[in-house]
Amino acid sequence: MRYFVLAALAVILSGCASASTVQTSKDTAIVQSRAAPVCGGIGASKVAEKEAAIATLKAGFDSYIIFNGAAESSIAVLQGPGTYDTTAIASGSVINATTTYQPGLPIVVGHHGQSFAIKMFHQGDPGFESALSARTALGPDWEQQVKNPVLTCVG
Repeated sequence: MRYFVLAALAVILSGCASASTVQTSKDTAIVQSRAAPVCGGIGASKVAEKEAAIATLKAGFDSYIIFNGAAESSIAVLQGPGTYDTTAIASGSVINATTTYQPGLPIVVGHHGQSFAIKMFHQGDPGFESALSARTALGPDWEQQVKNPVLTCVG
């Protein structure tokens, strides 16, 4: 049962995020991400960070600096539909009735968002020494992640 719960959680989290990049010049871009409520704002930031590294490498650069950012959240918790239960007792010509309302489970809707403006660098460019390595940000399997990005809010 424990493995089933962990597997279900992994499936839920693996489909919880998306990202896109808009190239704004030869060496700058805007990265945007969206993440499900369960991911939180930090999860949306992790997705945007990963997308920034992937976009840097796809554009032919080695490293990047995040020089601007913005976050948003449209998370709301709504009350789910409930149920009513009525119990009646008849005694002669008198009927006593009690109705009990059982509220439904809350429903969480919306998303977290993160936007980064990035400047990308080739090795040796002025400012390169302060920039983040895109390969290091993605880890040892960076080539696979660039070819087939899987954006999740975990890890």
